[in-house]
Amino acid sequence: MFFCTLKITMKVKPIYIFLTLSVMGLLFTLANTPKISAYEMLEEQSQSSNDDYNMMMDVLTHQRCMNCHPSDNIPKQGDDSHPHYFGMARGKDDHGFEATNCNTCHQSENNLNSGVPGAPHWALAPASMAWEGLTRQEIAERLLDKNTNGNRSHEELVEHMTEDDLVLWAWEPGIRANGEQRTLPPVSKEDFKKAVENWFANGAVIPSK
Repeated sequence: MFFCTLKITMKVKPIYIFLTLSVMGLLFTLANTPKISAYEMLEEQSQSSNDDYNMMMDVLTHQRCMNCHPSDNIPKQGDDSHPHYFGMARGKDDHGFEATNCNTCHQSENNLNSGVPGAPHWALAPASMAWEGLTRQEIAERLLDKNTNGNRSHEELVEHMTEDDLVLWAWEPGIRANGEQRTLPPVSKEDFKKAVENWFANGAVIPSK
């Protein structure tokens, strides 16, 4: 009887060892297999960040913004971004010259009678924020650089881009002198705000391409 029991035990043990090794091998393989879901999440997050970046840049490169970010100190006008009439230039403190100060014509709101646009603190963007002629990547780099963005932190940039009345004027640009409505940016104001907030929340990553 003892011999039979010992014989059965000896036969069973290799099976237990085989099963144990198999399970351990499977667990080791699973532990070292890249998690597809993790890759998918990273790709989705990266794609979402790129979408936010592109949506934001669609607005920043539109005439409503770019016309006031000239590289030659001359403000631009219209969808064709022609030089401002009357020989206007940056002048002192980004407000033109004494005799042709921006606020002589541009008030705190649009003039529906003359077609002159207006918004609070109307002025050219500082020369350090000249975007005209730059690529999207170069604009983003200049936007994030405290040496060129007015020493603003990410939080301050989000506030400036989503709350400043002069920035938001782009979606309420009024009418031209001939009565035609000025062109709006290709992205809605709410979508632009969300894109800006999301892009900065995700680290303000500038796509390499």
